[in-house]
Amino acid sequence: MKAFFKFEERGTNYRKETLAGITTFLSMAYILVVNPIILSQTGMDKGALFTATALSAIVGSLLIGLLANFPVGIAPSMGLNSFFTFSVCIGMGVPWETALTGVFIAGIIFMILSLMKIREKIINVIPSDLKFAIAGGIGFFVAFIGFKNAGLIQANEDTIVSIGNLGSPGTLLAVFGFIVTLMLLVKGIKGGIFYGMVITTILGMVVGQIAVPHSVVGAVPSLSPTFGVVFSHLGDIFSLKIFAVIFTFLFVAFFDTAGALIAVASQAGLMKDNQIPNAGRALLADSASGVAGSIFGTSTTASFVESSAGVAVGGRTGFTSVIIALGFAVALFFSPILSVITPEVTAPALIIVGALMATEVRHIDWGKLEVFIPSFLTIIMMPLTSSVATGIAAGFVLYPFAMIASKKARQVHPIMYVLAALFILFFAVS
Repeated sequence: MKAFFKFEERGTNYRKETLAGITTFLSMAYILVVNPIILSQTGMDKGALFTATALSAIVGSLLIGLLANFPVGIAPSMGLNSFFTFSVCIGMGVPWETALTGVFIAGIIFMILSLMKIREKIINVIPSDLKFAIAGGIGFFVAFIGFKNAGLIQANEDTIVSIGNLGSPGTLLAVFGFIVTLMLLVKGIKGGIFYGMVITTILGMVVGQIAVPHSVVGAVPSLSPTFGVVFSHLGDIFSLKIFAVIFTFLFVAFFDTAGALIAVASQAGLMKDNQIPNAGRALLADSASGVAGSIFGTSTTASFVESSAGVAVGGRTGFTSVIIALGFAVALFFSPILSVITPEVTAPALIIVGALMATEVRHIDWGKLEVFIPSFLTIIMMPLTSSVATGIAAGFVLYPFAMIASKKARQVHPIMYVLAALFILFFAVS
């Protein structure tokens, strides 16, 4: 097994990989609670959604771990579940069954593009500066989410964002967790992020901020209300409105996943000659999990940027992903224990991981205006719009124009011009 996952080549071991998998799982575990809450507003069964969410995460994480040997967790995308619910079903009045079928079709198209290596080719032609910008931008985005979950910042109509209630018990718990985690990392303790979450959870239980579970094992909710619904609604997708929905699912999911893979590969030191190893297999695993997820009954899946939390504690191979999948499998039967994982517990990890990822911006050529302005736009738009895809789109649209103005148009790969045009269309449709 060590040879299969290339432990020696990547300088890792079972302990590091297991700890990384557990850390990433705990950072992703919120999706088991949040995804059903969001999607159930369309009329879908909340219990079935819980099971579908877990199963899609199990399938996706196993596939990317075994096929691509990549330390990434896959689960239903937070951005796309909101788009599915509020824009498509509620905003456009599309029945959830039809919208889910759109997700299924988008997944099939994704698989075809992955098998033809079109997705891999697109990722590999992205300029290195923009790749570093994507990794750094996701870092700022992840940290922003951490600050928000900790209650350290809050929405403000006058200033957009302002400092939160620092006297709140939840915020104080998050601050404690942040300080403890930082101290562990500064002392060079391996797995400091994971141990920080454990210590924070225990303290939360002691002071009554985190509820102690009343039971350990819970029944697995039935999947029957959503399983296989997509096959009976294939005839509903033949309309311009649904085609636009499928296009949006394709575009956002593609670049959310691309951004996550680039960020994790860069952070883990897996990038070789500006390319991601086994990118084709990773993208195929991602698209296959999307198809499986839609059949189970959940919105589009994507590679999670929270995977960087596991990389930060030593995750370097697909064995990390296998542990992530195992975590979601256990969660199916031990949902009461999972319920104690609160945003305040994972917030410190997100802030610190975001800071670690943000260091990638040091590789950007800040001496060239035509390079660093598109890179900066990519970085800043991610936290400002709460969308990885929007940040990528903004930078990719500006980059060709900047290079043309600097008389370096021939240095831009033709695919980048095509992407710029498609992103302009994406903004127009959105």
